[in-house]
Amino acid sequence: MHSEKCIALSKYRIEEAREFLNSGIKNLEMNEYKTANNRAYYSVFHAMRAVLALDEVDFKKHSGVIAYFRENYVKTNIFDRQYSDIISSTSLIRNKSDYDDFYIAEKQETEELLDEAKKFVSATEEYLKTRY
Repeated sequence: MHSEKCIALSKYRIEEAREFLNSGIKNLEMNEYKTANNRAYYSVFHAMRAVLALDEVDFKKHSGVIAYFRENYVKTNIFDRQYSDIISSTSLIRNKSDYDDFYIAEKQETEELLDEAKKFVSATEEYLKTRY
């Protein structure tokens, strides 16, 4: 059984994931593709952290969150391998969008990234329902 504090933190983080996803959808509608790509990644990131909250672990670096999630949730088949691929694609495109000076984000790519993020957040929400 998880403590009330861990459950509350997990619920807070999954709500953050939803907010980032909704923000990304709005950015897409406004043709702000780079910002939408960033929001897609952060929705996935916060969804992962919602799961980690129930394990009472967190990391200072994104790479730590990602490594722990993959090791404990993908490699153990709690989450399908496709979710590891979603983590990779959202992270890669977010880094390009945020840091590459001449990166041109395209609408179709951003739509696909947001679809992947929706899938990830939805799967995470379903999983969390079994843990609360």
